Amino acid sequence: MDTITLNNGITMPALGYGVFQTPPDATATAVAEALRVGYRHIDTAAAYFNEAGVGAAIAASDLPRDDLFIETKVWVSDYGYDETLHAFDKASAKLGLDTLDLLILHQPAPSRWERTLAAYRALETLYEDGKVRAIGVSNFMTDHLARLLDVAQVVPAVNQIEVHPYFQQGAVQEADTAAGIVNQAWSPIGGITFYRGEGRSTLADPTIGEIAAAHGRTAAQVMLRWHLQEGRQVIPKSVTPSRIAENFDVFGFTLAPEELAAIDALDTGVRGGPEPDAIRDELFDRPIPEA
Repeated sequence: MDTITLNNGITMPALGYGVFQTPPDATATAVAEALRVGYRHIDTAAAYFNEAGVGAAIAASDLPRDDLFIETKVWVSDYGYDETLHAFDKASAKLGLDTLDLLILHQPAPSRWERTLAAYRALETLYEDGKVRAIGVSNFMTDHLARLLDVAQVVPAVNQIEVHPYFQQGAVQEADTAAGIVNQAWSPIGGITFYRGEGRSTLADPTIGEIAAAHGRTAAQVMLRWHLQEGRQVIPKSVTPSRIAENFDVFGFTLAPEELAAIDALDTGVRGGPEPDAIRDELFDRPIPEA
C-alpha cells in the first residue's frame, strides 16, 4: 500500500475505503470485507450514522490497532468548542477507539462561521491532548481556507473535497498544496455523476474507457490511478465485494503523462455535490445521537 505523509509527519494510506450512504445495518459487513481485501484506512462521519458499524468491524477484526487509520467527521450541529469536544466523545465511543487517526469538520458552514472556528479550536485541543493524531476540514473552498488559516494554530492536515474527472477544483487543490494540506477526494470515481441519474457518467466516458482498455483495467481503476499519480488521497465506496476488491487493485499499472493529461482535460467545472456556501439550516441542525 502506498502512503501519504501528512504535514505533521504521520502517514496515511493513499487509498482508503468510504462508507458514505452505506446503511448502518450493512456497514459492519462492508467494512469487514474491505479490511479482508486489504484496506487499512476507513472514512466515516457522524452524519452518516454508521460509525457504530465501523466500530463493530474494527472490534471483530484481528488487525493490530496501529495497522488501521480511522477517520471521521464532526457534523455542523455539533460545532462550537464544547460541543465539538463532546462530538469526539460520541464518535470515539461509537467507533470503540480511544484515539482517532484523523478528525475533520464536515462542512465550512460559513453562515455559522464563529461556531466553525470554535469547532476547529476544539480539534486543535484534541490534537494537542493526543486524542487525535491529525485534524482537518472538508468541503472548504479557497476563501474558507484563507479565513481559517488566518487564525488557526494548527494547519489542517487534510481537506476532503469533491474531485473526479468531471469536477477537479484546481484552485482549491492548489491552495491546499501551497498550505501543505493533502487533497482527499470524495466521490473519486465520479459516483455523484451517475448515482443521481443526471448528466454524463464518468464510468461511461469514452476517453476514460479508451485508457482503461489500453491497460486492461476498468474505468473506476483508471480514475483511482489518476488520483494517486497526481498525489491525492482517495476514498472510494462500494458495498459490493467484487467492486471493493476492484477498487483496491490499482497499484499494478501506471498511466502515461498524456493519459493523465487527457483525464485532466475532462473537467467540466460543474459541481455534483452541494454548494459549500449554501445555507442549509434544516440539514445543519440535524442532531447526532449519543453513543
